[in-house]
Amino acid sequence: MAGPARKVLTVAQEEVPQQNDPQDPSRPQDPPRPPTGDELALRRRVSDLEREDVAERLRDAAGEGRLTFAELEERLETVYGAKTYGQLVQITADLPNGLAVPNAGTASLTPHYSPNVPATAPVITVFLSDQKRMGAWLPPQRQEVNAVLGDVTLDYTEAQLPYDEIFIEVKSILADVKIRVPQNAIVHLDSNPILGSVAEQSSTFSGPTDADAGPPKIFHIHGTAILGEIKIKRGPRLTKRLRLT
Repeated sequence: MAGPARKVLTVAQEEVPQQNDPQDPSRPQDPPRPPTGDELALRRRVSDLEREDVAERLRDAAGEGRLTFAELEERLETVYGAKTYGQLVQITADLPNGLAVPNAGTASLTPHYSPNVPATAPVITVFLSDQKRMGAWLPPQRQEVNAVLGDVTLDYTEAQLPYDEIFIEVKSILADVKIRVPQNAIVHLDSNPILGSVAEQSSTFSGPTDADAGPPKIFHIHGTAILGEIKIKRGPRLTKRLRLT
């Protein structure tokens, strides 16, 4: 009886399904977890305009005594070598004017009250033509303009501006680009004219500032003009001031 019993036991053990070894390479692996929105935001590649914006924040912090000259130089070198938004966040993490961390409760690229407001928009490309953005339009926070042998007008004086900071990057080649900002706007202009002109012109209007204008918006404008012209003007157009339109 011992022999047949042993044979039956062996057959029964062979018929019992065996569990896969967790280390078995043939076992199907769980798919990798997709990155979250915050992780994607930190991995986003940054532009020269964003690097320059952070460099300006560092200079402001040094002017307030928060950074020594040596620390400023070291961080500026890191800023200009940064490739992702996360790297820029890390550089300014210990400063009160540092970049916002996604979902950290500070201002982010997307306003909380309106999911329909675009953070970025398609590039405005003009060739032998013209484009205008005027009136009560809804601009993105970041706008890029490429104009060749054409005219572009961006008028923010009547635009709906949910953002505190607006970033505009302009390339003008044998073209004329006009950017009109609110009367009380703060403009940080970074220009690179090559046989061209990039200028910020004050409004000649001497009347009182609109009481309903709210706190000033900050415009970061980077302009490259090659045999072209980029003009930044303040306040409403003359026809608006005279109530002709």
